[in-house]
Amino acid sequence: MGSKSDDGRYLSNEPYESGMLQVDDGHSLYWEVSGNPGGKPAVVLHGGPGSGSSPAKRGLFDPDRYRVVQFDQRNAGRSTPPATDPVVDLSANTTQHLIADIEALRVHLGVERWLVQGGSWGVTLALAYAQAHPERVTELVLVAVTSGDRRDTDWITRDMGRVFPREWERFRDGVPAAERDGDLSAAYSRLLHDPDPEVRAKAAHEWCVWEDTHVSLAPDAEPFLSVADPDFQLVFARLVTHYWSHGCFLEEGQLLRDIERLHGIPAVLIHGRYDVSGPLGTAWALHRAWPGSELVVLDDTGHGGGSMTAAIIAATDRFVSSSI
Repeated sequence: MGSKSDDGRYLSNEPYESGMLQVDDGHSLYWEVSGNPGGKPAVVLHGGPGSGSSPAKRGLFDPDRYRVVQFDQRNAGRSTPPATDPVVDLSANTTQHLIADIEALRVHLGVERWLVQGGSWGVTLALAYAQAHPERVTELVLVAVTSGDRRDTDWITRDMGRVFPREWERFRDGVPAAERDGDLSAAYSRLLHDPDPEVRAKAAHEWCVWEDTHVSLAPDAEPFLSVADPDFQLVFARLVTHYWSHGCFLEEGQLLRDIERLHGIPAVLIHGRYDVSGPLGTAWALHRAWPGSELVVLDDTGHGGGSMTAAIIAATDRFVSSSI
């Protein structure tokens, strides 16, 4: 078993393999593989959409026993073309495109089946992928559970104004007055494609300020997006609003409706009690409808932090041990 750092993560090695995978519509995906080349395959689906892969995620897997695959989803991170370019067309960036990309990467790397791990938006994508290709999934480890439903995005963009009224008014007032009673995701998306770079930058920052506001009620929650690099803010905000304004390219209630496709696949759902941007009810509904799933509720965290890292590692350690 690999050694761990002071924060409980595994001391993972650097990727031993990486590259760019050409997919359709002119997109190229950055990918990398770390850990043990002969280990249990696992693929990590990052959040956002638009967050990009993170080296820290390698530490959630024992590098002696896992072969960890990470990649940047379309238009994010090191994948091309980048969403920072205002003329980049996002029409070929949908949930269905990303599902096809995951399969293309699996085939490219010669993986037969793998554990799928995702957080936040990565949960929605993981569920959609697993329901499309259940025969390719050995287990799922899902963190900060989301479903991509419009009900959930309406909760974030409107209902959370009852919890953070002052901050929400600032968020709402970031779009033109004529659009404040409509779909705020779509309104911000239009601003994020404005030809004026100052308009785009301001919209991206305001979106990220609101994201940092609502992700957690935990007292130790710290801002991340609102203090990030402006280019990162633009990519993140542009892709999130693109997906949310299109209902994440899923039918309302689709992932819960089709949960029977995952029956027989072991899963751990990990959710923070103080996660107000993703209410616990979504994870609870999935767990109740999914025989064999385990729901772990953490009483010390929101959308991240606290004991979440330890809970994820406990799940990945258990799954790799049971497969030996």
